Amino acid sequence: EVHLVESGGGLVQAGESLRLSCAASGFTFDDYVIGWFRQAPGKEREGVSCIRNNIRSTAYADSVKGRFTISSDNAKNTVYLQMNSLKPEDTAVYYCAAVLRYRIDGSTWHLSGLYNYWGQGTQVTVSS
Repeated sequence: EVHLVESGGGLVQAGESLRLSCAASGFTFDDYVIGWFRQAPGKEREGVSCIRNNIRSTAYADSVKGRFTISSDNAKNTVYLQMNSLKPEDTAVYYCAAVLRYRIDGSTWHLSGLYNYWGQGTQVTVSS
């Protein structure tokens, strides 16, 4: 059974950092792309970043480029999202999700409907 468990959310001030973790189990890690998404109240879920685990290629939304870094530890089946220089507009529930790597590419990674498995989410709140 596939499980994705996020952790690391919290309340921080603008300019501070957080690191989110997504612990995965129940599937072959290298066969999947892991994406981070976020959803703020009243807004649609948006793709933040993703990593293709077999080759460690990454992608980012324009809104987080240069501030967020995605990485993976394949030995631990865990993906991290290091978030620096946080802004109030980064406030959202952050989710990790997984999809077989052949099902998405560089132009579709941000489409949440393509992902098969989702974690429960972790709240990130950035105060001004």
